[in-house]
Amino acid sequence: MATALAAAAMAGVLALSLGHAASATSPGETWVPELSVQGGDDTNVVAVAGAIRLADGVVRAQSARSPRTEGELYLAPYRVATPVDRITAKVTADVPPGGQVVVDVRGVKSDGTWSEWSTASGAAPAVLAAPTIDLQVRVTLVAGDFGASPALQRLWFTTELSKPLAGTPTTPVAPTTTPVPATTAPTTTPAPTTVPTVPPSPAKVAPLTSRVFATRIGLVGNTTANGHVIVPRDHFVALPSRRGLAPRDTGDYTVKICAPNGRCAWSPVWDVGPWNIQDDYWSAPGTRQQWGDLARGFPESQAAFQQGYNGGKDGFGRRVANPAGIDLADGTYYDDLQLADNSWVTVTYQWTGTGPSALARPTGAATLVVRSAPTDASSSVGAVAGGARMAVTCTAAGQSRSGSQGTSSQWLQIGPQQYVPAAAVEAPRVAPC
Repeated sequence: MATALAAAAMAGVLALSLGHAASATSPGETWVPELSVQGGDDTNVVAVAGAIRLADGVVRAQSARSPRTEGELYLAPYRVATPVDRITAKVTADVPPGGQVVVDVRGVKSDGTWSEWSTASGAAPAVLAAPTIDLQVRVTLVAGDFGASPALQRLWFTTELSKPLAGTPTTPVAPTTTPVPATTAPTTTPAPTTVPTVPPSPAKVAPLTSRVFATRIGLVGNTTANGHVIVPRDHFVALPSRRGLAPRDTGDYTVKICAPNGRCAWSPVWDVGPWNIQDDYWSAPGTRQQWGDLARGFPESQAAFQQGYNGGKDGFGRRVANPAGIDLADGTYYDDLQLADNSWVTVTYQWTGTGPSALARPTGAATLVVRSAPTDASSSVGAVAGGARMAVTCTAAGQSRSGSQGTSSQWLQIGPQQYVPAAAVEAPRVAPC
């Protein structure tokens, strides 16, 4: 959301009115945003009688088979004057029995991508993994008993830095649109995007990879937790926590899934499930929402199914019938991975690491084919969903291609013997292979 971060406003997200420039905020100060719905990333919420409420849509965590309707409200990304890593939220709302108003915050990391969402309240602040000056807030409304909607009236935020920065303070690099030299990728200016683009040469931190059981979502025609309407042969996944839920039509949180047959798929996280809705099993020790006694990378559903953990039940109290830790949309399942049945797969949760990454921008197709070498004549070894994010290793010379980003003979390596044409990728500056 580079343009919004620069201007503190963006079409399609919640208008943020601070009464003064957003850049004037400093640690320890408070602000009260004006609450209004303007569409865009917002899902199933309306402004009625001075409050934000659920609309009439049937939006829920489809993969988890949640019985509760929900909606999402996004505040525009905004910038504080100096780095912060703690954000406290005071909420004024009427919440019916069984309902919820959940405030989550994320920040821009050193590589220009978004951190994972962290929940903020008056009692406990959102805790970011590293200090940042660029933040965004998401509010999730969850219906109460008998479908009653919460009514959100006011938000009050306070920021702080938990401890002084070591040495001379440095400001995190704000997301910018970085043209890519002709020697490494097409020179065409990338199209505007709601995802922060990547600055050159960020430090690399390996993301978590774990082996989990994958099942198929199906549910064509239903609306996911982020407002996406599932279409036939769709390309996305569900994970059992909103902490890794991407805004609709973005690849802010993308997983790389590799099947036993050697094929891999890069798909955005657009729904919550299977089984649980508060099991961010990919999170670091001490930060997991629930089931903190389980090993990192080990889903609660797998522990319940294999070991009788939690009495063999999920967070809803339902008997767990399979160990699934990820759900795959039909296109990811059948076309990208070419699975014939539910299967154990290897999943990389890309936002848990840092380093150069790029966005798939295919034209005329829902996915970008991944090749074993930098030429169309080489074998297909997987697919990247449009808008999904992928880690970039280096740039290799290959067959000339034309695409959304211009014409280029450069290809990007996104894994061992995995290449995509630079002409179809919004990419940073990376070194030759």
